[in-house]
Amino acid sequence: MPIVEVDLERLSGAFSPRIAGENPEHLEALLSAQGQIPPILVHFPSMRVIDGLHRLSAARLRGQRTIAARFFEGSEADAFVLAVRMNIEHGLPLTLADRRRAARRIIGSHPEWSDRMVASAAGVSAGTVADLRGSRMEGEARIGRDGRVRPLDGTAERRQAAELIRSDPTLSLRQIARKVGLSPETVRDVRGRLERGESPIPAGRRRSHIQPVPQPSAGDSGRAFRLAEDQDRLAMLNRLKADPALRLTETGRSLLRLLAVHAIPGQDWDRILMNVPPRWGSNVSDLARAHAAIWTEFADRLEGRLTGVTGEPAAATS
Repeated sequence: MPIVEVDLERLSGAFSPRIAGENPEHLEALLSAQGQIPPILVHFPSMRVIDGLHRLSAARLRGQRTIAARFFEGSEADAFVLAVRMNIEHGLPLTLADRRRAARRIIGSHPEWSDRMVASAAGVSAGTVADLRGSRMEGEARIGRDGRVRPLDGTAERRQAAELIRSDPTLSLRQIARKVGLSPETVRDVRGRLERGESPIPAGRRRSHIQPVPQPSAGDSGRAFRLAEDQDRLAMLNRLKADPALRLTETGRSLLRLLAVHAIPGQDWDRILMNVPPRWGSNVSDLARAHAAIWTEFADRLEGRLTGVTGEPAAATS
């Protein structure tokens, strides 16, 4: 949302994930800083600060009457998640105790989120979230980081993934995940178990009562599959556009613009394909493959950064 000047007297408290409250040294650094300070982020319904508690205190100590701010109009639960995410991404690091407490609160406010999704929001490992969650298994499914709803059990889906791995070892993790409705990391676990000669189903896993999503048969047309892919991509892009952590940052907006370029419907791709001048066909195909390779490398590095960290990632604050 646009930057506006907000009267300091209208602001009431903050969604701070910090157990110890303000840090005097960081506040002193802000007071002595030269140049313009970034605007704070405020939850519009409650007028509580989401990001910028130290900047707000610095403004009050300087005797300012107003401060530059942006507004967020979501729920208080989502405002707290956003506060944690933004404090992790920049500024003064959150302590491990701060992040663990934040993860515990997010588990309570968003029980439908997967361990990895909570972990990415709170800046802890998925294992830490699993420990904090304990053995509670509310509901039959959880929402993953990619926005897809997946069953808690996943026994049938793991068996399907194992069959695909055995039948075609060249399939990528993402291809198998998309076909069976699991996360790429779960497929990685299935593949690792098969390589070690183990069962693809972890010991003690309860039997799933959820029917797997039917997959297109070999006789289904490629056209129908492409339409389903169009719907999935557009729905995911809309979810990304709604996340303030992306649409309120310059790098986030750049990513959304890049993703939107490729989010055109399948029939538009067909139209573009048919209208490429023959004399430029090989050049365009070379560029398309080069760009695809860049996106593939980007996806692999992003997946590795998000799932390959076993310790607690470095965090940061307002």
